[in-house]
Amino acid sequence: MTTNPVLADWDTPFELPPFDRIEPGHFEEAFEKAMAEARRESDAIAGQSSEPDFQNTIAALEKSGEQLTRVARTFYNLSSAHTNQMLQKVERDVAPKLAKHSSDLLLNEKLYNRVAALWGQRDSLGLSAEDAKVLERYHKMFQRAGAGLDDTGKNRMAEISQRLATLGTRFSQNILKDESDYQLVLETEEDRAGLPDFLLTAAAEAARERGLEGKHVITLSRSSIEPFLQFSTNRRLREEAFSGWSSRGELEGETNNEDIIAETLALRAEKARLLGFDNFAQYKLDDTMAKTPANVRELLTKVWEPAVSQAREEQEKLAEMAASVGENHAIAAWDWRFYAEKVRKAEHDLDEAELKPYLQLENMIEAAFDTATRLFGVTFRELDGMPVYHPDVRVYEVLGPGGNHVGLFLGDYFARPSKRSGAWMTAFRSQHKLDGDVTPIIVNVMNFSKGAPGEATLLTFDDARTLFHEFGHGLHGLLSNVTYPMISGTSVARDFVELPSQLYEHWLSEPDVLSRFATHYKTGETMPAELLEKLLAAANFNQGFATVEYTASALMDLELHLLDEPANLDIRSFEKAELGKIGMPDAITMRHRIPHFQHVFSGDGYSAGYYSYMWSEVMDADAFGAFEEADDIFHPETAARLHKHIYSAGGLPDPEETYQAFRGRPPKIDALLKKRGFAA
Repeated sequence: MTTNPVLADWDTPFELPPFDRIEPGHFEEAFEKAMAEARRESDAIAGQSSEPDFQNTIAALEKSGEQLTRVARTFYNLSSAHTNQMLQKVERDVAPKLAKHSSDLLLNEKLYNRVAALWGQRDSLGLSAEDAKVLERYHKMFQRAGAGLDDTGKNRMAEISQRLATLGTRFSQNILKDESDYQLVLETEEDRAGLPDFLLTAAAEAARERGLEGKHVITLSRSSIEPFLQFSTNRRLREEAFSGWSSRGELEGETNNEDIIAETLALRAEKARLLGFDNFAQYKLDDTMAKTPANVRELLTKVWEPAVSQAREEQEKLAEMAASVGENHAIAAWDWRFYAEKVRKAEHDLDEAELKPYLQLENMIEAAFDTATRLFGVTFRELDGMPVYHPDVRVYEVLGPGGNHVGLFLGDYFARPSKRSGAWMTAFRSQHKLDGDVTPIIVNVMNFSKGAPGEATLLTFDDARTLFHEFGHGLHGLLSNVTYPMISGTSVARDFVELPSQLYEHWLSEPDVLSRFATHYKTGETMPAELLEKLLAAANFNQGFATVEYTASALMDLELHLLDEPANLDIRSFEKAELGKIGMPDAITMRHRIPHFQHVFSGDGYSAGYYSYMWSEVMDADAFGAFEEADDIFHPETAARLHKHIYSAGGLPDPEETYQAFRGRPPKIDALLKKRGFAA
């Protein structure tokens, strides 16, 4: 018999998954055998005759299911970053099985009783701070899964979990199909009118990848469609492209997500009621820094009101600009970016076409690495010949200040039809010390438009910010220094997890960084000082628009999960009514409309939690002030506190306490309002 490479011991460098030997057909068997092994391990923990103690119950649980974790992480990284029909079929089949496996574990009465007994004795067990935190997380995890319910409640919770897993998978696959099926082919000079060379080059490469050599294709990747909406003078095609982008998930046919969303919301609401909460938002927020829907609404409303006011002023300027060139139509959603680019040029003498040649992908990667070196002493060494899941993926060894191996960092930067949209960080392996020092393998996945063969890939400033953001998440995983997988790296409260990533973005905008790494892709010349000054002066340009499109999505997410009976919800009517209530400007759409809101419906990671980007931003805006007050953005003592309390601590400390340990006080919202230009 041939050994399944997913299940075999990995003899690859640094125990990377052996992608050169793994095929989609290997995963079904791998999941079945890994789940069976994990089940045997958990049953043995639950059924032992020994009285429960931390080692034979909590530490044992942390060590169990290792093979299943390895299989699942390998599979789900593939299914999101480089999928195909066979992988998607496995994903549909395995989602409810994994949900059942999880329910069987978390609803196991004997296992829960052991955890509950330890929780009841926690003050007399002599636990370390880390042991105590892990015990707390296990107890809460079992309770929130329904372990304390009667048999009827447990059975229903298991059914709900399996159905939600199926629905989340279908939602994701529908969005990917809508995105990969869409292409706007630019056939004529009129179609291409106004487009700068960098976008035409990327569109030609996208066409070549789709077998349309010699043509130009705009895709639904943000790095493709947003510049098209910025520069295309063909208003008809701007509307067509925007419609394709905005209508993902609500097209007629098999990829329509509206029924999936209504059922998902109804099941989540039922789950919350089973656990004693009035609605899903209450349930979800109970385990976060925010704690209550009221606290979330208060934060979002404080930002919403000045943002809408500023957005309306911005819209007036856009209308004036349109009128100045003889266009008297009302500003529509597909016009905003086009006229905003013209207004930015007029007000700041800055346009993306002038800026982008200085933002080479290679240099921005180096800028992110160099920033980490100067802050934390880590260095990055690119490795060739590593097994990777796509030729575009790059592998770097991360070394500590003393040259010791810290982990591996994988960068997967380019858009392709086999990859879902967006940008994210995840782990093939998390750091822990249960069996010696296990080092992390972290990946950042982006969707940048690739340059032509042999040509530099050029980024927008937003693209470069995304790269820094995801690398901030990556460092959170790479620098983790804890014992238990349960609290490793990014395993923190959802509304704290964006702090390391959003904080890291600040360094990109610093002259000390841009002046070194923003160099012209043809001449090698550094970005001129006057252009850098214009870029920084325009930092808050169009901020009303950006804040409104995000905050509207966050408010919509909250309202959806406050519903008592969402089973028969008319998604389009609800979306329209809620936007009307909050006074959403007609010319702006939400950053994520409900039918393609993957943060919220491709699983429940950010469900009732999309606000967390702004909750974390209150902290990140305030936290960077610590470096500004030290008058050194690489201040060694401040960086050391940042490393200790934020980037390496994982989920061990209480989020509020660890933030105060770094900053010396709680965060202030004033810093966020100032950062976004809403306060003097």
